[in-house]
Amino acid sequence: MKDTIAQTPDRKAWMSLMAKAPEGRVVALLDAALPRPAFTWLRAPEIGSVMVRGRAGGTGAPFNLGEMTVTRCALTLQSGEVGHAYVQGRRKPDAEAAALVDALMQTDAVTVLRTKVLEPLEQEATTRRSTRAEKAAATKVDFFTMVRGED
Repeated sequence: MKDTIAQTPDRKAWMSLMAKAPEGRVVALLDAALPRPAFTWLRAPEIGSVMVRGRAGGTGAPFNLGEMTVTRCALTLQSGEVGHAYVQGRRKPDAEAAALVDALMQTDAVTVLRTKVLEPLEQEATTRRSTRAEKAAATKVDFFTMVRGED
């Protein structure tokens, strides 16, 4: 079993993309990209919860915001690469697909996965962010002060 991939910014980015992807999207993209290889579970998909913490103003003292449901799993390919996944919600198929992508990103399938799975997820995430920003901007009120001349 080898889990030698470094915690690079690239890996953090693709793990984040898959963790936040809409339900079923990673599964659909992976199945369209290539056939799923054989693997062995190190940890079968399981549903649990994590405590989400926040900081007032982004820099204040941390506080417990609440709990969030997540699904996690870990697997190893027959060639030895290990894949891990944590996804939001109760989504075992999505966790399995995300772990497979993580493991396959350590093989020669990197180019295919980048173009057919990760890039579409990134584009969709960017579109969702810009749509949300446009909706928020439409409700923005600009306050300004007018100088009144009082005689």
